[in-house]
Amino acid sequence: MKRPLITIIFFFFGFPNLFALENHPAGSRSLALSNAFVSISDTWSTFHNQAGLAQIAQFSAGVFYESKYSVDELSLTAGSIIFPVKKGTFGFSFSQFGKGSFKENKLGLAFAKTLSEKINAGIQLNYFSQRFPENSAIQGFATFEAGVIYSPDKKLFLGAHIFNPISAGIETLEGIQKMPTIFRIGGHYQFDEMILLSVETQKDTKNPLQMKTGIEFSPVHNFALRFGVSGTPIKYTAGFGYRFKKITTDIAFAYHRILGITPSVSIHIIL
Repeated sequence: MKRPLITIIFFFFGFPNLFALENHPAGSRSLALSNAFVSISDTWSTFHNQAGLAQIAQFSAGVFYESKYSVDELSLTAGSIIFPVKKGTFGFSFSQFGKGSFKENKLGLAFAKTLSEKINAGIQLNYFSQRFPENSAIQGFATFEAGVIYSPDKKLFLGAHIFNPISAGIETLEGIQKMPTIFRIGGHYQFDEMILLSVETQKDTKNPLQMKTGIEFSPVHNFALRFGVSGTPIKYTAGFGYRFKKITTDIAFAYHRILGITPSVSIHIIL
């Protein structure tokens, strides 16, 4: 048996919770920080905490690609577009997980607003769809997510986010397959222009509490090194980013001791 086929079989049948429809995170910067990203604001806040969009003052757009465990059939492609307006910020996002006859898709429309000098809030409406080889039609459902970010000072940021609080799910041959409700809470501290430390806890209705931590170093202008660790199970992440004028490229790797390495890359532009 070739390794990719073994990985696919182990992914779906060795981890039954992963077979269910999943809300996949996007953005290589966040991946390198073990997705401890609930309080951080950037183009990929559409996939982490929509409240972060309120801090984006310029149009931005990005694309992301991840090859989970280096298997093409488990790839994730995503995009995010941010439109600041006079009374807030709109965000549009999309993602597709899988290839061929198996695909999971997500479309999201977000709006974020600054409520006060220290508080931002955001909400996003989502539509998920899924297609399996045995299904003649694509099944889908709608849900939403929302979050807030509180900044008591210019260096400390605290974030909270909830995904799918209505426990929506998709109709299958075995009945309704509910998507988990996910709670995330955490924060990050910008020690100076060189160091950012981020910590987050995540709990959903199907899995135990997960701790995530990440650290970002910026030793020179427009360049950053990132490292992270999360569990359970334990996963290590690392990556780097480089900004050239208005374009930023981020590359990240996640390591699972059984399934191997997940590489990813994202590019975004700010106008």
